[in-house]
Amino acid sequence: MRRLFLVLPLCLALPAAAEERLAGPVAGEVMRVVDGDTLAIRARIWIGQEIEVLVRLRGVDAPERRARCPGERVAAERATAALAALVAGGRVVLTEIEGDKYFGRVLANVRASDGTDVSTALVGAGYARVYDGGRRAGWCG
Repeated sequence: MRRLFLVLPLCLALPAAAEERLAGPVAGEVMRVVDGDTLAIRARIWIGQEIEVLVRLRGVDAPERRARCPGERVAAERATAALAALVAGGRVVLTEIEGDKYFGRVLANVRASDGTDVSTALVGAGYARVYDGGRRAGWCG
């Protein structure tokens, strides 16, 4: 009798612990700006190993593109453009990386190629608000 063994990569075989965190730094290349607080990144995690992942900026909430009110949709486009300008160099550094509440996305601190903390810059310019993970406040008046 033959036995079939299924070998899964370790990351698929064991669920990540909720408190698991990768300190970094991890260098990444911006593939695209998803919205005002999310980037699609290609990160080099090991020699010859890259991963493409959505990265949610830690500590901020930006307006949503699919909002109910037109004002929030306009603000969302401005926040997205501001984030794109901050990461225009294409290279970023991720630190304090951890799983996000949505599958397939991580939460991280992100620094632009010039060293700018992206979350701090967005909040300081008024494109995003400080967010601690609780209930999110609306952007419509």
